[in-house]
Amino acid sequence: MSLTVKQLAKISGVSARTLRFYDQIGLLKPAFYGSNKYRYYGEDQLLILQQILFYRELGFSLSEIQKIICSHDFDKLEALHEHKTALLNNLTKTKALLKTIDKTIAHIRGKIIMSDIEIYEGFNANKQSEYEEYLISKGGLTQKEIDASWKKVSNWQKRDWEVHQEEGNAINEALVIAMKAGLSPSSEKVQEIIERHYNWVKKFWIPTQESYIGLSQMYLEHKDFKYFYENIHPKLLNFLTEAMTIYANKILD
Repeated sequence: MSLTVKQLAKISGVSARTLRFYDQIGLLKPAFYGSNKYRYYGEDQLLILQQILFYRELGFSLSEIQKIICSHDFDKLEALHEHKTALLNNLTKTKALLKTIDKTIAHIRGKIIMSDIEIYEGFNANKQSEYEEYLISKGGLTQKEIDASWKKVSNWQKRDWEVHQEEGNAINEALVIAMKAGLSPSSEKVQEIIERHYNWVKKFWIPTQESYIGLSQMYLEHKDFKYFYENIHPKLLNFLTEAMTIYANKILD
């Protein structure tokens, strides 16, 4: 049985727009095109899309997925076993976090006493350090500047963080709208949005030309940021980072 884009989107949860984009970049080609020019997908394509979704779930970027899936030695069964191992590792982490939640509830209710270390069991304490080390090694930041940035927001309340996140979401939405309107990263409108992004980053630290470009490179190279931005729109990451580089070279020089 062959499925149309609309039918495949419905059962997979992947939008029709994304499926068409996957076709355009050669990541997921349909089995054939009908006389009506509709795309039709068979079982092979359904299994490939499943692989794409597994890799996306594990934090791979589209370019990384394409290299893996399109390689001549790609083995579906071997890949499934690898996905299973990765998911089991994630499950172990999730169970640890659930255990920490239960213990914290009991701690707050006075039923048990948790040590300081137990409060943070299950979290990846190295993740933030990983970002900081990248910015120090490639982004031109110093540890002193990073420490100062944390001190700057140490008194933030919940609403402060919510407002900051809302502004970040609004910036990304504005960039997507600009892309759809056909604006270039160097256009005046897009550069105004990037200035908002720069001011958004300034809430933590004041980027120089070097460190702002370094931040854009971290967005491009780190799988967490790749996944975040490509999940909003497949082309947003490259659009944002190109615009950031233009802004840095023009304004922060």
